[in-house]
Amino acid sequence: MNQTIGSLPGKLTALFSMLFRAAEKQADHKKLAEHILALNKKQSPTDIIHEVALCLKDILNYRLFALVMKKQGGVDIWLDPRMYKKSLEDIILKDFGFENNNSLNYLNHRFYEDEPELSFDMKDLLYYEIHEENMSFRLYMLAKKQLSLYHDEIVNLILQGASVALSRQIRIEDLRDAAVIDPLTGCYNRREFENQLKRNISGAVRHKTKLSLFMFDLDHFKTINDTYGHPAGDKVLKEVSAIVQQNMRTGDILARYGGEEFIAILPDTDKTRAIELADRLRSQIARKTVTHGDHQIKITASFGVSEMGRDTGMEKIIQDADTMLYKAKLNGRNTVMPGIIKILPDKGRDLLKENRN
Repeated sequence: MNQTIGSLPGKLTALFSMLFRAAEKQADHKKLAEHILALNKKQSPTDIIHEVALCLKDILNYRLFALVMKKQGGVDIWLDPRMYKKSLEDIILKDFGFENNNSLNYLNHRFYEDEPELSFDMKDLLYYEIHEENMSFRLYMLAKKQLSLYHDEIVNLILQGASVALSRQIRIEDLRDAAVIDPLTGCYNRREFENQLKRNISGAVRHKTKLSLFMFDLDHFKTINDTYGHPAGDKVLKEVSAIVQQNMRTGDILARYGGEEFIAILPDTDKTRAIELADRLRSQIARKTVTHGDHQIKITASFGVSEMGRDTGMEKIIQDADTMLYKAKLNGRNTVMPGIIKILPDKGRDLLKENRN
């Protein structure tokens, strides 16, 4: 009898512990259901991933969450917290087979030099992989506690919900892209450029930040088409646009404005920095040789740069960039304007107007 009475507190403790775990699981599954319902209402990959992060923070209270989504030519990364960037980046580069971080696009941060960094023990890092027909992603996570099979089930369930939502959203965006993307170069088309510029001008005015444009076209492009044929000209346009896109920042926007003419929006950028970027791109284009059949085609480009002023509207900032591009042509091509202007005789100006491209 004494033995039975003596063991009663222990049995009660075990019973209460079991009841508590059951109540905790019930609460977790309720949270999970709410988050899955919420992510299916999201209308962008970034918002979907953010909802997954909220769910796992809510239930597991992670120390590190990074969802890495593979795409053509690189990966998109949603990271929390930002202090783990360097430690995690080395792992991502190795896992995805990239040599440098130019292929990494961070969805929720813009990083600066000398930021504080945290490291972690590799043995504590967990990862999960999901593959769909049109996408795949990997989740990296550091949990604050040892995960049980039950917690592992929670992670898998939210990731399965995310994969369905992401796959659906990517299909929607692919259809949307078909209407706004230039099929030859993969840049935005002119109509979408104008939509993007309106939004960026509004954002710059609201947040009191700088905004610049550069416009460029390929020098003597008509001669390339006439000499090597239009397929060669198409290949030149594709390779030049690829050079520019690969060397612009995340958040910069490149569009094909018409023919061999391109235009870029540079948020949070003043004219000096825009000129520096344009000149780096001009130099890279000038070093490029495009191979077409047995031909080696050398190319150059001329750039015009403008900056949004206090009262500058969309038409004015485009017109200013176009004026600077015209001056770059007057200045001998393969150059960036504003810059030193060479004044041509009137006869030379008239000839250049006729043969601007």
